[in-house]
Amino acid sequence: MQATTTRPKITATADGEGVVSHAGSRLLADIADRTTLTGQLGETLAGLRKPRARHDPGRVPVDMAVAVADGATTISDVAVLADQAALFGAVASDSTCWRLLDRLDTAGLGAVARARAAAREVVWAQRAELTGQPFPPARAAGRDLPGLVIDLDASVVVCHSEKELAAPTFKKTFGFHPMLAFCDNTGEFLAATLRRGNAGSNTAADRIVVLDAALAQLPDHHRHGTPILVRADTAGCTREFLAHIRGLRDGVVSCEFSVGWAIRGPERMAIATIAKKVWTDAVDADGGHRDGAGLAEITRVLPARLLVGYPSGTRVIVRRERPHPGAQLDAFEERDGWRYTAFATDTSFGQLAHLDARHRAHARVEDRIRTAKDTGLDHFPSRSFAINAAWLTVVMVAVDLIAWTQHLLLHGDLAKAEPKTLRYRLLHVAARLTRGQRRLWLRIQRTWPWARDLAAAFARLAALPVPTG
Repeated sequence: MQATTTRPKITATADGEGVVSHAGSRLLADIADRTTLTGQLGETLAGLRKPRARHDPGRVPVDMAVAVADGATTISDVAVLADQAALFGAVASDSTCWRLLDRLDTAGLGAVARARAAAREVVWAQRAELTGQPFPPARAAGRDLPGLVIDLDASVVVCHSEKELAAPTFKKTFGFHPMLAFCDNTGEFLAATLRRGNAGSNTAADRIVVLDAALAQLPDHHRHGTPILVRADTAGCTREFLAHIRGLRDGVVSCEFSVGWAIRGPERMAIATIAKKVWTDAVDADGGHRDGAGLAEITRVLPARLLVGYPSGTRVIVRRERPHPGAQLDAFEERDGWRYTAFATDTSFGQLAHLDARHRAHARVEDRIRTAKDTGLDHFPSRSFAINAAWLTVVMVAVDLIAWTQHLLLHGDLAKAEPKTLRYRLLHVAARLTRGQRRLWLRIQRTWPWARDLAAAFARLAALPVPTG
């Protein structure tokens, strides 16, 4: 058979000039500069700079974060920026990146966290000036939720080779089990701690550390002047953790919680006493009526001993719905014909349907984790636990750079797109660099479907309000 093709015939040469790839990732590098993140890191990490060092230690983690947001999964992938000095400037080698990560001890990571918090305050102020709101509202059941929402969850990261402190996990895999915190309003990766693979999901001490670190990432006037809802799954329903959330109110942090509650024997007995007329209708994610689902509060029919040690005002609310085909039910549910879940909250007012929808919106944290794993979280590059902990900080910066770019520079679908989509449409776009009128021009192919969006994002970047002081 004769070879044929319907594609245009091409002849390849190696004499082109000015062509660059990953042009859209320059947005991420520039948003780090424009929001003062690069400068903040430069100040806080100045002590790590050696005499006659070529690279600013504050610029190095930013370049690594840009590469990770661009799709890097190893430290050596920073070469995607280093190989294009005309677009990204001088970028540290992978060996320099390794050395910096190795030198980021606990104090260094704390300094990076403070720099991130300072930059976040600038980002929220810039958004407030552009839109009138420092952050978008979180939503549930078609309604805006007041204040800020912080979602906590732990997730297994599988390792395929021996790494320091990696261990078997409860999922019968091998790796790490980091604890993570995200802001549901903005999608920002607020805080995390790297833990052994056999670390428990319900370890209150770890959740307290991560929650406190997440709260420290919020600008002071929002941390102390805005209602904050802390959500977690059943693993977060420990007396120590919830007591800590309640104790934050003494520090003038207006915190409430909504956490999963396990259903065991006493809860089943309490459910059996609920009259049919007590069950109220549930709503779906859009606020519409949810067929076959009901809600009831069982706080007063539970044995008093179950609530001992929990903050006063803790309420336990049960949801029931008809199980979908193939659902795994326990004996009580098999006999009853309903599938039950429960959550606990200290919110004292509001319809049960709204409180339930608000809690179920915690499921969005799974999407946050999934996209974070697509942005470096799914691969820890070193055998050293300390370096991997520093890499986790780089991942948090990368996720934040994407979130800031979307909130400040992008509109429409691109403002909600996942990292993989952003990379294809914007970040990995090729363009041509030219000089003229004493300026460096980045010329994007006019036929690219998102060329105007990318050019508009660069224009918005240039117009971002500049912090004073």
